[in-house]
Amino acid sequence: MPQLSDFSLVSLDGAPLPLSAYKDRVVLMVNVASMCGFTPQYAGLEQLWRNYKARGLTVIGCPCDQFGHQEPGTEAEIGAFCSSRYDVTFPMSAKLEVNGDGADPLWRWMREAEPGVLGTTAVKWNFTKFLIGRDGQVIARYAPTSTPESIAKDIETALGSR
Repeated sequence: MPQLSDFSLVSLDGAPLPLSAYKDRVVLMVNVASMCGFTPQYAGLEQLWRNYKARGLTVIGCPCDQFGHQEPGTEAEIGAFCSSRYDVTFPMSAKLEVNGDGADPLWRWMREAEPGVLGTTAVKWNFTKFLIGRDGQVIARYAPTSTPESIAKDIETALGSR
């Protein structure tokens, strides 16, 4: 059975981002966009990262331009926007696709592991979130309307008492 550590991404700066580096951590994967109504969630995601990283949480943002062309920028522009507007310090991947034939294999795996409403696997919009446990398996999927603050209890549960 695949797990998170079997996948790899490319970071926003073009370096390899092997997800095996996050083995035994709780990971919150989020497809993000800079020009979306949900973009202010960057602040909450950063707060989760700062509050829980010492306990074992990693937040990873994955820019995606598949929804309303709301992430049109280059990786450099995305990084500058996230840093200047939201002081984002959590890891970010290069732009990728989450749906369709070009979907990143990680996102295909997460979608299949935790289908959405009515069993659909497609990601519906920006800021869909997947929580992955220390065992590398998907625990939960959250709609874009689920704020980072609203899933803090689930993150605490996943982190356990370590």
